[in-house]
Amino acid sequence: MKTNLPCLLLVLISVSQFAQAKNSKKWVSLFNGNNLDGWVVQSNPDDRLKHFWTVENGVIKADSSGSKQHDYIWLLSEKEYQDFELKLKFAAYRASKGNSGIQIRSRYDTDESWLDGPQIDIHTPNPYRTGMMWDETRGARRWIYPDLPKGTWVKKEMAVSAPEFYYSDDALKWNEMRVLVKGYKVKAWLNSALATDFDGERILTSELHKKYNVGEKGHIALQIHKKQELKILFKDIYIKE
Repeated sequence: MKTNLPCLLLVLISVSQFAQAKNSKKWVSLFNGNNLDGWVVQSNPDDRLKHFWTVENGVIKADSSGSKQHDYIWLLSEKEYQDFELKLKFAAYRASKGNSGIQIRSRYDTDESWLDGPQIDIHTPNPYRTGMMWDETRGARRWIYPDLPKGTWVKKEMAVSAPEFYYSDDALKWNEMRVLVKGYKVKAWLNSALATDFDGERILTSELHKKYNVGEKGHIALQIHKKQELKILFKDIYIKE
């Protein structure tokens, strides 16, 4: 039997390329369970000695309990991402009235101590907000899913679904968040229920977003809201580009 070497070589190359493409789409952990390697805390200079972001018992802990005298404090991924799927778990507490969120395709301006870019909200006091999208970009600062004029606030009836939201005051229970970002479209699910279905080409290509180079590619970040006492835990943070 005569072997067609050129054809065999092409098959082997195709198999190798397929395997590489498949491997490139595997889930990658963004948190090693031991420390904050791969992340950097960003804040204004006055807050840099406040150790509100720590790792305890294999989870990331954000805790500003007992202190409202602080500005925004962010845990920012060192790497930038464009199109990706992100999943993580978080534990929230009724006793904690602070706000958090997951920034996507964002950038931190160290000169102005500000993080620009869109955010998937996490709000323990009003959990219906969790999964909706806020634009943290300077000059915008408004809800973009639902798409509301600046200065207008979201209401419970605007939620596209009613996801379960678990509290950990009595026993540790984890909420699951999944975010899919492709092109200018963003979808977010809270505990498997759709919370955001955003098509933001008109918004994310605006002059403001071009000015600060956000909305199309950037960092992922977790938030401690300014002047709020927050306690929230994060774990099992995975990304697939």
